[in-house]
Amino acid sequence: MASTCPNCGKKLKWYNMKAECSECGVSIPNFNWEGRLEEDAEKSEKKFASFYKSMNIFSYSIWGTKLRRLRIILSFLPAIGFILPWAYLKSDTNSIGIDLLGLFTDGKSLIDVISDFFANKSLYFTNMAYESNSGLLTFSMLAITFMLLSLVFIVIAFFLILFTFKHPKTKAMVVFDALSIAFAVASSVMFLVGLGNADSQTAVNFGTISLYNISGGISWGIFVAIALLVVALVSNILVVKAPAKSDEELEAERLKKKAEKEEKERQEDIRKEKEREEAEKNAAEEQERIVAEAKAKLEAKKKKKEKKD
Repeated sequence: MASTCPNCGKKLKWYNMKAECSECGVSIPNFNWEGRLEEDAEKSEKKFASFYKSMNIFSYSIWGTKLRRLRIILSFLPAIGFILPWAYLKSDTNSIGIDLLGLFTDGKSLIDVISDFFANKSLYFTNMAYESNSGLLTFSMLAITFMLLSLVFIVIAFFLILFTFKHPKTKAMVVFDALSIAFAVASSVMFLVGLGNADSQTAVNFGTISLYNISGGISWGIFVAIALLVVALVSNILVVKAPAKSDEELEAERLKKKAEKEEKERQEDIRKEKEREEAEKNAAEEQERIVAEAKAKLEAKKKKKEKKD
């Protein structure tokens, strides 16, 4: 119930349960319902207009130009680079392939190493301390960490394209693309530094994964991944530098398209109405012709009968 009567303004208490005001007798729920209905309709229209405006800006920001359509594709492609092999470690016992799902290398995959790390964190840190935090295990874990950070930053950059659609000239994606490239390069460097120390270590324990007489190297996947990240960075830079339409221009275009669509629909309705009227006219004329023919036949039969009589 309203706190005051909308007609006379009397303050209503919590125990005023009747629909009618005790002062002026007006029905509070039904008071000026037509005006309230119009007001609600205006509010709904404004909300829909705001929604359509936002969706128009969103569509332009994502795929409004050929460059932006290309950008959204090129910004997604780097994800492929993270399922490719970045490095490998081989030994007389086990082998570890540093690719996310283990699709390209034999032995333990990156998922296996990560799972083993979280199951045996203390063992990993103990082994790192044993090699004075400067051996193959330490640098390999740093390389994996940088690889995962690179993945996180490129994912953030991709979703920023969607979330910052109201700011089509923002450089946020460029920053995160650059960070992703930096961590990918750092990851490759850590792998190389770690492999450089492998000759001095006969055995290394990755938690419960033991390696003996270790050899390894950088795989082709890391170069593909970095190349895709660079392409994504370049595409975002080109979008930032390219001219962009203002919100006012986009809204004017939307309203123009809306008016053209409404005019087209109006013309179509006029055409259909004319066709309907023409069809009704033709049907009426056909009916008149049929009636006239029927009358003529009856008249002919009548005259023929009169002649016989």
